Amino acid sequence: MPGARSRRRQEANYWPGFVDALSSLLLVIIFLLSLFMLTQFFLGQEIQGRDTALARLNSQIAELTELLQLERANSDDLTTQIATLTATLGSAQAEKDALAGQLSGIGAGLGEKDSTIAGLQGDLDAARELSDEANAQVALLNQQLAALRTQIAALESALEASEARDSESRTQIADLGRRLNLALAQRVQDLSRYRSDFFGRLRQILEGRADVRVVGDRFVFQSEVLFDPGQADIQTGGRPDLDALADAILQLETEIPPDINWVLRIDGHTDSRPISNARFPSNWELSAARAISVAQYLVSKGVSPHRLVAAGFGEFAPLDPANTEEAYRRNRRIEFKLTEG
Repeated sequence: MPGARSRRRQEANYWPGFVDALSSLLLVIIFLLSLFMLTQFFLGQEIQGRDTALARLNSQIAELTELLQLERANSDDLTTQIATLTATLGSAQAEKDALAGQLSGIGAGLGEKDSTIAGLQGDLDAARELSDEANAQVALLNQQLAALRTQIAALESALEASEARDSESRTQIADLGRRLNLALAQRVQDLSRYRSDFFGRLRQILEGRADVRVVGDRFVFQSEVLFDPGQADIQTGGRPDLDALADAILQLETEIPPDINWVLRIDGHTDSRPISNARFPSNWELSAARAISVAQYLVSKGVSPHRLVAAGFGEFAPLDPANTEEAYRRNRRIEFKLTEG
């Protein structure tokens, strides 16, 4: 009995050691999992940072590639200029050789040839000066071409200079925009001058007509001058005025340079009273039809249809908002405006 109890006590002592070993193993596994998760987190952060840097470098490479193409285009232009100057130099050299041949064929002992020899000698010296100047220009262009090639090589090997090159490109774009604005302003100024001349010519032609006047930058005909009430057919009494207008437009077409895009806008206007006409259901349609009739008449007199624009405003752009007969009469009008196309 004492031996049996001793064996049972020894067998029961193995279990606590097994539990301790299993707990230690579990702690080691938990530590390894925590270490693995931390490693994965920091590795993800590092990969994300490298992807951002790689995208930024790709953007800079694209910008530098565009700048490289611009520099290569400039290099091609300089190469073309060098070829032109080389051809000029060749022709100058040929002229020099021809003058030298003429000079050698003249007898040295003839007094009457002295003036000819002097003139040919002067031409030869001028040709030599031209040749020297052409050589200097070719040398200068060769230096510029060499400098451009050096810049291209530097751009290809130094992508880190992208920010400075980008700033220079923006400056050039701003300069081009300024030049474009100046050119557009010059075109507007030229058109304003021709508009003033055109209106001045019309004032002389239609001087003394109370029903034809200038309002701002527009030449205004009262509708009664050209049309019967509620109609869009030009009446006989208004045709001489339109003939004079057509002559002024034809003269204007010959004076304005082709690179200035201009049109004569014909605007039809009515008063605010409703129209009772089966042909024209609204004032809008009546005003448009009148503007088109005027444009067609001017075309029949030789005016280019590309220089005319017909528009109808109905009663929606009155000169006088009052509801009086005088206001109605002023609002019934055809306006001519010289403007950009």
